Amino acid sequence: MLSKSQIKLITSLKQKKYRQQHGLFVVEGVKTIKELLASSLKLHALYTIESFNIDAKLETIISPADLKRISFLTTPNTALAVFKRPEPKSIDCNNLIVALDSVRDPGNLGTIIRLCDWFGIKDLVCSKETVDCFNPKVIQATMGSVTRVNINYVNLEEFISSVDVPVFGAFMEGDNVYSSELPNNGILVMGNEANGISHEIENLVTDKVSIPRFGDLQATESLNVATATAILLSEFKRRS
Repeated sequence: MLSKSQIKLITSLKQKKYRQQHGLFVVEGVKTIKELLASSLKLHALYTIESFNIDAKLETIISPADLKRISFLTTPNTALAVFKRPEPKSIDCNNLIVALDSVRDPGNLGTIIRLCDWFGIKDLVCSKETVDCFNPKVIQATMGSVTRVNINYVNLEEFISSVDVPVFGAFMEGDNVYSSELPNNGILVMGNEANGISHEIENLVTDKVSIPRFGDLQATESLNVATATAILLSEFKRRS
């Protein structure tokens, strides 16, 4: 049986300010929950229809009706967990870093986190205007990769200005990435879905790169930011 205070806490975590206030975030789905349980993240509470056979103090067996009351999904899964937000680690500038300049779509951020995990990018740096990586939709899209990528929210302009590494930016008018020299370390900046990289960050970019269009009509305006990130990371890693 869920208490009113439990329901109030869980539903409040849909909003960024309460996730920050309580230091907690929500995860739904058995597979993702089990992946996070196997990580270094700390479980706060688990609400499930079927037992996970974990510490009884942390697990509450609930009915499907109760799960529907607290779920953020249109079609609830069979379990919902609340985890403690981890403290970000320091950023290693000796490797390739992905930096996001005001990426707002949760699905895009979740996919980019998965791409960082896939391509072995240890550090993802986000501007403070980028969507919260503990947004429920982002967590859902990461499929557990959020546990294996170090994510920091920073003043992006200050961060880039403070490090002495090449800064690559994705631009429509940049140099063809397939014929550009790509190092093993540096920062790859990806911009906002609608506006691209801001002027302030553009001024700090040392190398503008682009993904060439091969279609006959050359009519496609741009690529989705997550798709572009996948192509660029593939090319960076292919060279390493």
